[in-house]
Amino acid sequence: MTAGTKTLRAATAIALSSTLLAATTLTIQLATTTIAEAATVSRIAVSGNSRVDADTIRGFIDIKPGQNVTDADQDAAVRRLYSTGLFSNVRISQSGGTLNVAVDENQIVNQVLFQGNSKIKDAQLSAAVQTAPRGAYSQTTVDADVESIKRAYVSIGRSDAVVTAQTQPIGQGRVNVIYNIQEGDRTKIASISFVGNNAFSDARLKQVISLRETGILSFIQRDDVYDPDKLQSDEETVRRFYYNHGYADFRILSAVAELDPDQNSYFITFTVDEGERYAFGAVKIDSTIEGVDTQALYSELDTAPGDIYSAKEVENSLVNLTNALANKGYAFAQVTPRGDRDFTNHTIAIDYVIDQGPRAYVERIEIRGNTKTRDYVIRREFDISEGDAFNQVLVQRAKQRLEDLKYFTTVKISTAPGSEPDRVIVIVDVNEKATGEISVGGGYTTSGDSSGPVAEVGIQERNFLGRGQFIKVSAGVGTNSRSYQLSFTEPYFLGQRLAAGFDVYYSKTSTDDYDVERTGGDVRFSAPITDHLTATVAYNFKQESYGDGTGITVSNPDYPVDPDEYIDSTCANPDPKGNLVDEGGNPITAPSFTDSPIINAAICAGDYTTSSASYQFTYNTLDNNQDPRNGFIGSIGQEFAGIGGDARFIKSTGKASYFNLLSEEWDVVSQLSGGAGNVTTLGDEELRVFDNFFKGQDIVRGFDTRGIGPRQYDVAIGGQNYVNASAEATFPIPGLNRDLGFRGAVFADAGSLWGSEFDGEPGVEGTDFSLRASAGVGLIWASPFGPLRVNYAHPLKKEDFDDTQEFSFGFSSRF
Repeated sequence: MTAGTKTLRAATAIALSSTLLAATTLTIQLATTTIAEAATVSRIAVSGNSRVDADTIRGFIDIKPGQNVTDADQDAAVRRLYSTGLFSNVRISQSGGTLNVAVDENQIVNQVLFQGNSKIKDAQLSAAVQTAPRGAYSQTTVDADVESIKRAYVSIGRSDAVVTAQTQPIGQGRVNVIYNIQEGDRTKIASISFVGNNAFSDARLKQVISLRETGILSFIQRDDVYDPDKLQSDEETVRRFYYNHGYADFRILSAVAELDPDQNSYFITFTVDEGERYAFGAVKIDSTIEGVDTQALYSELDTAPGDIYSAKEVENSLVNLTNALANKGYAFAQVTPRGDRDFTNHTIAIDYVIDQGPRAYVERIEIRGNTKTRDYVIRREFDISEGDAFNQVLVQRAKQRLEDLKYFTTVKISTAPGSEPDRVIVIVDVNEKATGEISVGGGYTTSGDSSGPVAEVGIQERNFLGRGQFIKVSAGVGTNSRSYQLSFTEPYFLGQRLAAGFDVYYSKTSTDDYDVERTGGDVRFSAPITDHLTATVAYNFKQESYGDGTGITVSNPDYPVDPDEYIDSTCANPDPKGNLVDEGGNPITAPSFTDSPIINAAICAGDYTTSSASYQFTYNTLDNNQDPRNGFIGSIGQEFAGIGGDARFIKSTGKASYFNLLSEEWDVVSQLSGGAGNVTTLGDEELRVFDNFFKGQDIVRGFDTRGIGPRQYDVAIGGQNYVNASAEATFPIPGLNRDLGFRGAVFADAGSLWGSEFDGEPGVEGTDFSLRASAGVGLIWASPFGPLRVNYAHPLKKEDFDDTQEFSFGFSSRF
């Protein structure tokens, strides 16, 4: 070995030794670091706390003495302390075996104050914020509260409201939180326009949506408030409107609301693509499930070849088929509509395909967002419950029912996986809205003897105490009348889809002939037989008093006698039915009033009671009950009097109206209506005069309220039969903003009231059938106080003894 070789080997040995030493040092450092990161804690020291106990803080961090603590453990402990909302700053460090926890406590909120607000009351704002007295102050929560207050102002049309927050220290770690509000001016909707619409005018589409342009009545109706949620909802409303009128390819390309800061107004524009209009082509039902009789299911369909395509009718057919299959034992049957477009003939053939759906069950129905409405009020609108087979069609039907309640601004239903693969959680998210209303109405009625100014005030609640019950209290007063009424309805009596309710009322009306005072009420039950047919049964009780406190008289020109003297001498002893008798119970007559039906009915003042049971069937397919444009509504019923009381009769009535949109572009709506009635005595009893029908302008406009039918000595005594028919067309008034709610009308009426048991008696006339007819024009106003209407009707056919009234003004009813 040479000297050079020895030197090389020595150098190599030294280098290896250095490398090993470095490696050993690194290993020692890594080990030391690991031990530091997971050092054992023997003591937990807490500092900075004054209100929160140290042991409470030790419990929050979830670290125990004797535990090896890593950096990750310390980070988790910091997060847990922050999550309590009690601390504004948290610091955790470790020194040897001591874990040091230093905290800065949040201040405690003493009061939450609002300044500058007048349009929204303090109580409403308090409900909108999360910061509360005696709670811990959190800047994050206060910032969120500021945004909540701004949203509250946006909801009442004040988008430019400015909200800031400040704190006011009051010592001992307490602060007042003050929200300063500049409410600003009311933001308006300057215009709503549509681009791309050809089938329907802007004016027609504006009636479909809920947003309204600012008008002269906006300060009352408050329907010109822009809200992004309302805009989104209106998009869906317009979409469904087109789908239900044949436009299956309809699309909304955009819906934009632009705020002009200078005018403080929104300009809303819907851009649409209508597409072609379709009708239904061939409609058939196919099934892949053995045993399903498809032929028997065609009666469940609302869709028919040749009809204008309607998504609503397809949905109704799906629900009907699903329910029918479930009733036949096919709980998991799934119905899918498959459309086949014919682009040449513009038809859509529908094939309802029935397949076996997945076997999934409802694990639970979870309801969120209902602050007032009870859970069971929402659950009962579902035809499925926990444990039932899950069916998407029935879930969507429940959504529609919940929306129809008008309790919520939005209803969203979604699903989530359950605890098992075949379990589904149904999640219902709702946003509550106000359901109480105060209505104030006024006008001038020209109803003959009761003409004069009238006023009515009513308070109603559709969701009483969150139980879904309806209650209304109203009072009315006029020049010659006053009335009071209380109504209550429980829509789900005994947990069934059976509506039960009662009405009580009092009224008094003065006329030139006599005064009428009525006190009564009813108990009623209604149940749906089908989606369109409803049955109602009721018990009715009514107590009536006629006269001015002494009695009712008529003047027979053939036998002039002082009526007051006659009443004084003969009205002291009437029998319970109102007939005049002497002390021995023998009928009393007088030369001037012999056989007068008014005498035999109720010449003497007294109480007469009617105790009856009644039923009614109502069939309703209207597209909108308040403002119908298409559909049919009709009812038939009977009242049986004689369950005690003084009256004994059977009264049968029926009426119907058919609405049809004659022009979709111009929104011209036609209405054909008709009605009929008959009252017949039970047994050998004679009808009392006031058990008859008293008809006039309610069946033939242009006549007084009691202007047609049998009379005696020019006093209406009512008739046993009536028929009537009417044709009417309503339309928007050209040049007038439709948002004002005015519509014009032209109409023609015909009808008759006839029949009396007193036919042939002295002074009696008009008992035979005689047609009356009239034609006229009307002005309808959907006012904030209720629907008002002015009519001018000219009688075209009448009798000499009829009382006419060509001009009338009052509250309006479409059916």
